[in-house]
Amino acid sequence: MKTQTQSWLTTVGLFLVAILAFIGLNSFVIINPGEAGVLSILGKAQDGALLEGIHLKPPLISKVDIYDVTVQKFEVPAQSSTKDLQELSASFAINFRLDPTQVVEIRRKQGTLQNIVAKIVAPQTQESFKIAAARRTVEEAITKRDELKQDFDIALGGRLEKYGIVVLDTSVVDLTFSTEFSKAVEEKQIAEQRAQRAVYIAQEAAQEAEANVNRARGQAEAQRLVRETLTPELLQKQAIEKWDGKFPLVTGGGNVLPFINIDPAKLQTKPAM
Repeated sequence: MKTQTQSWLTTVGLFLVAILAFIGLNSFVIINPGEAGVLSILGKAQDGALLEGIHLKPPLISKVDIYDVTVQKFEVPAQSSTKDLQELSASFAINFRLDPTQVVEIRRKQGTLQNIVAKIVAPQTQESFKIAAARRTVEEAITKRDELKQDFDIALGGRLEKYGIVVLDTSVVDLTFSTEFSKAVEEKQIAEQRAQRAVYIAQEAAQEAEANVNRARGQAEAQRLVRETLTPELLQKQAIEKWDGKFPLVTGGGNVLPFINIDPAKLQTKPAM
């Protein structure tokens, strides 16, 4: 009988030790770096976030939800109409983190991180993109992407801050526009190339015309100088220098004496009789 009693007491003792150990292990929680916890007692979230360190909690009736407060990255699509009513689509890579001091409100209103992305980050990204895109034409959105991103960052950061979400950085992964606008851009580029070609041809023609005018002026000036230097005396001198010894039938005019076509052989003096 004594042996049975001792065995029973041992079993009870071990059971009590197990219960105490279980209660002891569930009486505190360790929050690691990069985490924040929310203590809930009987399903009700308690005020005050549990930050890095060891924290006591009521055993059996409490639960601690752990949130990752390190940098999170999600890619979120968005669509909008531009100032000139063109459809514009984009995809944004958003780096954010949860504010550790706001995790209690996040737990009460949003729940899990997946809910935060689906219910807060994604729709606010869409609205922020609409604000940024509506301020410019589709061509400006493409050529001034940095300004588009700046307006988007300002809008998104202000909207997410009130939810305890801190935006660290965003980047435009992709930016596309409608096929109609793409065709219009292609046609515009072709028209610009044709216009540039026409301007080049016109400039080339103008330069050629100017060169022809300059050549004509040079020839006219040369002829004028020649006329001024060709005096009657010089012409007569040049004619004599070029004479081949044969007399023309009739030459003359002005003060130039006429020449008679006489065979030079007949001019030889005959011997006297």
